[in-house]
Amino acid sequence: MTEQKIPRATAKRLPIYYRYLNILLDADKTRVSSTELSEAVKVDSATIRRDFSYFGALGKRGYGYDVESLIKFFRKILNQDRLTNVALIGVGNLGHALLNFNFHQDGNVRISAAFDVNDKIANTIQSGVPIYPMTELRTQLEEQQIQVAILTVPSEVAQQVTDEAVAGGVKGILNFTPLRVTVPKDVRVQNVDLTNELQTLIYFLEHYNKD
Repeated sequence: MTEQKIPRATAKRLPIYYRYLNILLDADKTRVSSTELSEAVKVDSATIRRDFSYFGALGKRGYGYDVESLIKFFRKILNQDRLTNVALIGVGNLGHALLNFNFHQDGNVRISAAFDVNDKIANTIQSGVPIYPMTELRTQLEEQQIQVAILTVPSEVAQQVTDEAVAGGVKGILNFTPLRVTVPKDVRVQNVDLTNELQTLIYFLEHYNKD
């Protein structure tokens, strides 16, 4: 299969498909139609078929999709067979919550190092994860070859910390700060603005859920 770039929206839906397919496999279901998948993941069936079409013929007309084959395919596409170590930068309230969660439902991703300026928690181990002083950020990222980081620091230091993380070899950042950080072209940033998401939800509730 020739490698091609797929739309960002499609890429964001792939883990959703993969997770539900594993639920089907655990339930001993061997095949699934795009309609069934649509009802489960709340994505219309035409969109699912279009998403799958980017990867060639994954199913058969009148038969649907073989669950086990799809899982094997998406496991490879999503690198589910490879463990990805992630750095957590900033261990405040949100950082602690993420540290405690540590992606328990996804065995291929784990927070392997955390960083904070607080001397009371630096050089300790919490939830099985070592917490380093922020002064060691670049060195530890380089030594541990960590390329993915979660950013949960105050906005006023977000850019400075981002620069240091990029200098340490980080290529992907999940940014929970309100600041839209600037990075080189070869670094990917995914912004997660919880306030914005909540405001959007409230807007839709007020404007689209009325009789």
